[in-house]
Amino acid sequence: MFCRAARHLEHAARGCMRSTLHQISVAAKVVRRRCAGVLILLLSLSADVQSQPLPPGDAQQQEQYQIAVNVNLVVLHPAVSDRKGTPVSDLRSQDFEVYEDGIRQTIRLFQHEDIPVTVGLVVDHSGSMGRKLTSVIAAARTFVRLSNPADEMFVVNFNEHVTLGLPDSMSFTNRPDDLESAILKAPTTGQTALYDAVVEGLRRLEAGSHEKKVLIVISDGSDNASVERLPGVLKMAEQSSALVYTVGTFDEQDPDRNPSVLRRLARATGGEAFFPGQLKEVVAICERIARDIRSQYTIGYVSASGAQPGAYRSIRVVAKDAVHGKLLVRTRAGYIAGAESRPAKHQDIQ
Repeated sequence: MFCRAARHLEHAARGCMRSTLHQISVAAKVVRRRCAGVLILLLSLSADVQSQPLPPGDAQQQEQYQIAVNVNLVVLHPAVSDRKGTPVSDLRSQDFEVYEDGIRQTIRLFQHEDIPVTVGLVVDHSGSMGRKLTSVIAAARTFVRLSNPADEMFVVNFNEHVTLGLPDSMSFTNRPDDLESAILKAPTTGQTALYDAVVEGLRRLEAGSHEKKVLIVISDGSDNASVERLPGVLKMAEQSSALVYTVGTFDEQDPDRNPSVLRRLARATGGEAFFPGQLKEVVAICERIARDIRSQYTIGYVSASGAQPGAYRSIRVVAKDAVHGKLLVRTRAGYIAGAESRPAKHQDIQ
């Protein structure tokens, strides 16, 4: 009897043990599955973190963060072409040399991307522009078509008065219909306040959210109604970070034409001045300007100079590679120390 009871107890113990082992096995599988899920989650989070920009506190990004916030980063937007005038768009950082006051600088920022731009269209609406606005609107549409979708644009219209073309509720746009309406908003009559319009355009650019800024001035170049004077306008343009492109739409018989003003405005900022032989060429010119803006490089360095604030610092940029040899570079020629890296003047550098 005792033996039978002992066998029953042994079977019961084995049953409990099997049940316990089964429960332990099931629990272990659950734990393994949960651990695997946690591990996958951690790996996923790690991948996400690695794919995002590193925080400012990270040692690898700390220097760049400090440059952007605490140090005067000098930013250039050079346009590079070969001897035939063809844009060169395949250069690398090591193909550039930047000199400030004759001292070679270390390039800390290098980009050659289609970065968004803040663009102002300054359009002459004086009496002589009536028949020309159709071509100007077509040129504006062409410019928008070739722009970055993130670009922001505005319109400054002027005759003897200067007005903003977009509605008060719309600071910027990149829609062709908005720009067309903005250009057509002002009547084509009266005299010409070119200088006042350029000043308004430069000020309006400062309200834009993009670091790169461009002003396109379409006019016959004359001025007979401005409060501002040319020396002050040129000084403001030289101190601005904007590139100014000018398009002279005058006829050869126009007694008020003044191409030298448009040339000086463009030269002061590193832009270009264009004088189409026929009005229909304005569209092709705006296409060229759009491509020029898109093909420029962005180069930044932190000045190694010990010049005092207010001192002028000259800049020279050299570009060359094995395919093209020495190249032509159009960029600013210098800036005023302590003036937020604003350019003092621009030049073409060989």
